[in-house]
Amino acid sequence: MPWRDLLDVIALATWSAMLLRYWITGKLLILLHPDYAWLSHSAAIALLLLAAFKLFQAVLRLTQPLVQTQPSHVTLLPPQLSSALLLAVAVFGLIYTPRAFASDTALQRGITDTLTMTRSQPQRFVRQTASEERTIIDWVRQLNVYPEPDAYTNQDVRVQGFVIRPPDWPSDYLMISRFVLTCCAADAYPVGLPVKLTAPQADYKTDSWLEVTGKMATDTLDGKRQLVIDPTQLTPIPEPKNPYQY
Repeated sequence: MPWRDLLDVIALATWSAMLLRYWITGKLLILLHPDYAWLSHSAAIALLLLAAFKLFQAVLRLTQPLVQTQPSHVTLLPPQLSSALLLAVAVFGLIYTPRAFASDTALQRGITDTLTMTRSQPQRFVRQTASEERTIIDWVRQLNVYPEPDAYTNQDVRVQGFVIRPPDWPSDYLMISRFVLTCCAADAYPVGLPVKLTAPQADYKTDSWLEVTGKMATDTLDGKRQLVIDPTQLTPIPEPKNPYQY
């Protein structure tokens, strides 16, 4: 089999294997919104079929008499180099294990700007759920529509997220946060809620996951009145299989 044909088949098959690996292991949820996962699944199957077709073509050519062909048009990259680059990217994808974003990315992307707003501004919020069933993004959306923190005082709350310790916050506060995914990891952005602690903040490590149960309260933080969680229980939990919210 010609080296060029073999390289094409390996590159296509490796790309398919990479996408199938993310699919089977569930790591695709770290990279892509579930609504668009079918695109990746379809691509994995299509690439596998294309690799099989290219292999069939190459074997078929070996059984036919050699025919003189005209030189092909000049391209930006030789075909062998293009296939080699595609193969290198796919091999990296097979080796690399994607990880969910954590506190450093959240701080870089402006977590403090998302306490009372999200990047998508709903006109109204009509989800009728008990307050303790709201996720972090539900609370943030609620605040977008009606930002008066006193309106939620003493409401029950139970949320899950990872710990962020903003450097300019008092030591008796931490933030419980989640990333929101609208399409893929490139557009993920953080939202969060302040948690007022009764125990030292050092007891809760940055990037560790907690379930926070308690009541909503109002306090002044960063020079403004904000809705904060007054916790009755902070329970360490493992990082969920799907760490993002939608």
